[in-house]
Amino acid sequence: MLDVQLLRSQIETVAARLASRGLTLDTSTFAALEDGRKSLQTRTQELQAKRNALSKQIGMLKGKGEDASAVLADVARLGDELKACEQALPGLLEKMEAFLLGLPNLPHESVPVGEDESGNVEVRRWGSPGSFDFEVRDHVEIGAGLGLDFDTGARLSGSRFTFMRGKVARLHRALAQFMLDLQTGEHGYTECYTPYIVNRDILVGTGQLPKFRDDMFWVLRGGDEQAGEQYLISTSEISLTNSVRDQVLPLDALPVKLTAHSPCFRSEAGSAGRDTRGMIRQHQFDKVEMVQIVHPEKSYEALEEMVGHAETVLQRLGLPYRVVALCTGDMGFSAAKTYDLEVWLPAQNTYREISSCSNCEAFQARRMQARFKNVNGKNELVHTLNGSGLAVGRTLVAVLENYQQADGSVVIPKALVPYMGGIEVLEPAL
Repeated sequence: MLDVQLLRSQIETVAARLASRGLTLDTSTFAALEDGRKSLQTRTQELQAKRNALSKQIGMLKGKGEDASAVLADVARLGDELKACEQALPGLLEKMEAFLLGLPNLPHESVPVGEDESGNVEVRRWGSPGSFDFEVRDHVEIGAGLGLDFDTGARLSGSRFTFMRGKVARLHRALAQFMLDLQTGEHGYTECYTPYIVNRDILVGTGQLPKFRDDMFWVLRGGDEQAGEQYLISTSEISLTNSVRDQVLPLDALPVKLTAHSPCFRSEAGSAGRDTRGMIRQHQFDKVEMVQIVHPEKSYEALEEMVGHAETVLQRLGLPYRVVALCTGDMGFSAAKTYDLEVWLPAQNTYREISSCSNCEAFQARRMQARFKNVNGKNELVHTLNGSGLAVGRTLVAVLENYQQADGSVVIPKALVPYMGGIEVLEPAL
């Protein structure tokens, strides 16, 4: 959530920066809400001051034995108006909060300005796409002989669900374990296991709600009418980041670096017709997530570090990729700056997103009231960052396509061989 003080003092600057994201700030609505707040608060203070003055007058009159009934009547009338003001103010503040919750984060000054993904800027590439002396197949064809079963997934749950068995299921598990071991063993993250179902306030904290409710899977707990709104997580960023909500961390606790392997559930309400073949865009997929909670002065340093942590996974797997700085019009709602890692997929002859690493600055922290005690002993909002390290299903796709052989077999990247029990090649079923 944006700092309301920033809107009060620099509304035109905020409007211009949001415009670079394609959003027109409704300054008239904000002004009306702000004027209403000021008016109510000013009138409330005036009424309280008058009531206090009249109360003293009543005491003086009674002390002299004089009639105070007229003043008492004035106090009663003031009390009624004061009560009305006090009752109106919370509702107005709720409207202001709803207005603020609908605004995305402000882009960092280094973010390229653009309307959509065409405005993204390539930062660097690693590795070179391999060449094949046979007709390249996509992961759907390759995976069919290894246990990748989209038909069973569809029968069980509908479209965009996948069933895996045998060799490909083991490879999927090996990838997740390899990623976790790398992030915890070499990059200093603490492994976590988090709930997959969270309450509404948790999603408000990281920015999925209220704006993106239709992209979530909602949960109805059978027979429990008091359970309240609950949702399946779309990423473990949600639960990892909210683990510090409503806390004041000691300065020496920063940075907090957390990772988790979890399923992710997304309705993909706004992606009809996109990437319907295979595993690129699923309703359920696995991801190893990285989250950092850091000092505000360290957050952009941490962002570069986090991108490097995601890159290391791809490098160890020998998968060609590129790093792209997202433009203002293509960033996520909560992000101030984002880098995407895009892996090379031979069957599509292009790079596709496999990780997104973002610095949200204090945007999520303000929603969660996640703070730390600074050097002056004052409470200050932390900065939060998140990134995929990596999306497991898309990494599986990349391994199958980049390491395919003419006979339908797939060479196992050397880094994964220990996780595959020494198996170096996956042979398709006859």
